Order: sequence, then C-alpha cells, then structure tokens
Amino acid sequence: MRRSASLLIPLTLILMYYGFWVGVTMFLVTRYPAIAEYLPLGGIGDLAASNIDLFEPVYTSVERTLFSTVGPVRLLLASIGALVLTIPISWVYFITSRARRIDQSFLQTIVILPTVVTGIAMIVVNSLALAFSLAGVVAAVRFRFSLSQPSDAMYIFVAIGIGLGSGIGALGIAGVISFTFVMVTLVIWKLEYGKTLSGPFLTMLTRRDAGEDDY
Repeated sequence: MRRSASLLIPLTLILMYYGFWVGVTMFLVTRYPAIAEYLPLGGIGDLAASNIDLFEPVYTSVERTLFSTVGPVRLLLASIGALVLTIPISWVYFITSRARRIDQSFLQTIVILPTVVTGIAMIVVNSLALAFSLAGVVAAVRFRFSLSQPSDAMYIFVAIGIGLGSGIGALGIAGVISFTFVMVTLVIWKLEYGKTLSGPFLTMLTRRDAGEDDY
C-alpha cells in the first residue's frame, strides 16, 4: 500500500466542494422561496416528525409529491443531488485505493448507482407489489462482478444509501451519509488504523509484547 500523503490539499478541496453546494442551495432557497417545492431537501426533519416505529408517513409524503405536477422535476433534482453527493466518494476512492490501477468499471458503478437507486426508490414508493416485482426482476439477472478488495464493498453500500436517501426526497440524510463516509474514510486511511500493533496503547489493549508477531 502506498504511503499516506498529506491530506491538506484534498481535504480542503472536498470541504470547499461540499461548502459550495450547500451555499448554492441555501442561496436558491433564500432568494427564490418557491423553488423549495421542487427541491427534495427533507429527510431529517421528516423522519424525526414521523412515527418512530413506522416509516409510512415519509413514504406517503413521497407518493403525494411523486405523482404531482412537480414529481418529474423533483426526480430530476434528486438524481442530480445523488450524483453531486457521490462525486466526493469517487475522490476518496482515488486517494485511498490500494491498487496500482483503478478499476474504471467499478468507479463508474459507484458514480451511476445512486442515480439508478434514486429512480427505483421513487418508482417503488410504498407499493409492496412493485417491490416484489422489482425483486423478481433483479433475481432473474446473474451478476458476475467480483470485488478486488473487501473494502470496495463499503463504496457500494454508501452509494446505495445515498440513492435511497435521495429517492425518498431526503437529500439532507444523503448528504450526511456522504460527508460522514468521506471524513471517516480519510481519517482512518491517514492514521493507517490497524496497520501495526506497535505503541503502548495497542500493546496494552492486545496484551502482546512489542516484538511479538504471532499469538
């Protein structure tokens, strides 16, 4: 694995990226309040206000907006939002990848998957019949894609999470998922967490001698 370099420049760029889009969104909502009807920015407030044991109020709200006149526009903006939130994920993959060469097909999957999941989530909404139909279609397809690194599975999961958040009109939640994943992944990679068991704390924690290789 290549040595962890300084994160100052990439971290600054990533923070500027998130700050730019948050600033643009706040400016549009403040300057043009009517545009808030088209922006799927809910999520955190909706989940907090809904029944803690039942997510039906959230999905029912999505169903009302999906079949309204602004539904297609919200779907388009939700897809764009999912794509925007996925771009930093791909940057983190570039930075932390252990492979000498980047798998282009896997990277394209990371970028495109959230937009596909966004559309699927809005199509299924809260219809149990559509959900089972979708499961049947997916089961009929045989996937022959193997991950080169176990850590690559994390990128698939976070891409699905961003897509689901965007699909239910919860870009706020999708943004938190994206930002948290990026920051935590970069910090763990920079600290090289788990690379060695040296140091007084890890020696005490694992109860191993400093020069001991195997238990």
